Amino acid sequence: MANEWNLGQDKKGKGLKKTIEQAVLVGLVTSEQTEEQLKEFLSELEFLAMTAGAKAKKKFTQKMKHPDRRTFVGSGKLQEIKEYIEANEDVTLVIFDDDLTGKQINIIEEELKVKIVDRSGLILDIFADRAQTAQAKKQVELAQMNYMLPRLRGLWTHLERQRGGIGMRGPGEKEIETDRRIIRDKIALLKDHLEKIDKQNMTRRKNRGDLIRVSLVGYTNVGKSTLMNLISKSEVFAEDKLFATLDTTVRKVVFGSMPFLLSDTVGFIRKLPHHLVESFKSTLDEVRESDILLHVVDVAHPQFEDQIKTVTKTLNDLGVSEKPTLFVFNKMDLYRERYFDDFVDEDTKADIENSLAERLKNEYEHDNIFISALKKEHITEFREKLRVMVLEQYEARYPYQVKRW
Repeated sequence: MANEWNLGQDKKGKGLKKTIEQAVLVGLVTSEQTEEQLKEFLSELEFLAMTAGAKAKKKFTQKMKHPDRRTFVGSGKLQEIKEYIEANEDVTLVIFDDDLTGKQINIIEEELKVKIVDRSGLILDIFADRAQTAQAKKQVELAQMNYMLPRLRGLWTHLERQRGGIGMRGPGEKEIETDRRIIRDKIALLKDHLEKIDKQNMTRRKNRGDLIRVSLVGYTNVGKSTLMNLISKSEVFAEDKLFATLDTTVRKVVFGSMPFLLSDTVGFIRKLPHHLVESFKSTLDEVRESDILLHVVDVAHPQFEDQIKTVTKTLNDLGVSEKPTLFVFNKMDLYRERYFDDFVDEDTKADIENSLAERLKNEYEHDNIFISALKKEHITEFREKLRVMVLEQYEARYPYQVKRW
């Protein structure tokens, strides 16, 4: 069975089909990934699947020292997945939590007779569906091309069945090389287009003058766009799905008589495909050139500290971790709903929240504030903290013009 599924495309357009597809999820407990971590990763994978338009019917897990080179999971587990799919004919998709090689995809698809997608492929598909601007579309396409290039040989293995026929092996190999050359040419062309867009963006940033720049950063789906709408009183697209925002949005905000620029950036995620990070580095230039970072965190999420580590690592890779940063712990309304019951009095709740704030401030060495952007809780205090940070930047940049602000 040839691998006829094209990443990010279907007959109607880009992305997974808009109809809800039934899927099963597969993950491994390995020497590098604990059972607790896998549980969290699969929950996130389920959310990714939902964002892409699929519903997870069942999760399969297995303990192995390392993934099988041919089938990722063991033969027994693969047979178990196959039997489940045969018993549930509405299942048309199997999503793996880790990257698969082209050969693995081909072998597993041959065995299970359904579409096979790995985590990177799923994220790329979501990005392809969400990209709106020419820059975002080209960045996603570049990432897709880089994703497909090393997988071509595995995806072409259906030709090897005919290697006994006269002259069939040679043309098969030539076909692969032709495809490689086409993809490499496409990659070079996309990079050239993105360089031109980068130059245009650089000119646009220079034309903004010398205003202080503030960037919202954080894990995906923590409420950055909701907070941006609240601060800037604009209508930036916000949705309870992963990667609702791909394109960097910049708004001019004025606190009193003090203006500054506020930008909303693409959210980060664990196991983010390397090619996506590389492709979106130009978008993240907005973060590099910022004077202040607002690191937004979903404090109600059970693994919010792991999410902080993921974002911090990405910021370190971008070389911006030393910038003045305010941790904005969002969704406090949801935190109380999840962790406080009706028997906890208000004083105890306040003590718990104060202790949490103090611990996190000591741990991350940055000032923080707890808010609910949705419920507009502690927004006045947040605006004051941000105003002081922006004022300090203006004082440092224009020491003799402070009175203007």
